[in-house]
Amino acid sequence: MLKIENLHVSYGGIHALRGISLEVPDGKIVTLIGANGAGKSTTLRTISGLIKADSGSITYDGEELLGQPIYKILEKGIAQVPEGRRVFTNLTVRENLKIGAYLRKDKAEIEKDLNWVYSLFPRLKERDWQLAGTLSGGEQQMLAVGRALMSRPRLMMMDEPSLGLAPLVVKGIFEIIREINAQGVTVLLIEQNANMALKTADYAYVLETGLITLSGTGRELLVNEDVKRAYLGS
Repeated sequence: MLKIENLHVSYGGIHALRGISLEVPDGKIVTLIGANGAGKSTTLRTISGLIKADSGSITYDGEELLGQPIYKILEKGIAQVPEGRRVFTNLTVRENLKIGAYLRKDKAEIEKDLNWVYSLFPRLKERDWQLAGTLSGGEQQMLAVGRALMSRPRLMMMDEPSLGLAPLVVKGIFEIIREINAQGVTVLLIEQNANMALKTADYAYVLETGLITLSGTGRELLVNEDVKRAYLGS
């Protein structure tokens, strides 16, 4: 289980997180929704070790993550799919996927996982030796997810996976999130498409200007009047 307790984060003169606490139980999909600038991406980047916290605690299976180097956090089975996909545009699909496994030494298993990713994303298999920069936005998002999966994560954090994608592609991405979770990967999802996120998540938190203001099951927040007005357009 991932557990955040009283986490404070400041950078650039902004108090981005103001003592948030949340839990991501093993095997579940948990989503964090909120407006731009609420602190959602900051939360993920602090878990990953990319941003230093002022105070508080982030533990995974009871072990403190704050202060640990990024590669150590990845070794514990925590991977992140960054906002904006961030694929290596001048490398092929296969090369991008193999970069996701760079900490691994089990070559036979890496090849096996490559085939697993291709079974999840047949489009990537068709474009195996195509440069990532020539893929569509949806295909690049599939590649970013596949690259994270190649590290064999126990917890996958996803930052705005539907951003800028066509509705049909978004539907496919959320189907893949459910499939990945069904295969045993815990998911922490940040998503501006609150409707899709809440329909997919087991549990959800609402983050507003660095504070968690609401929490509950995805279904509970989906029918919450405040959430409806603020995030669901009704």
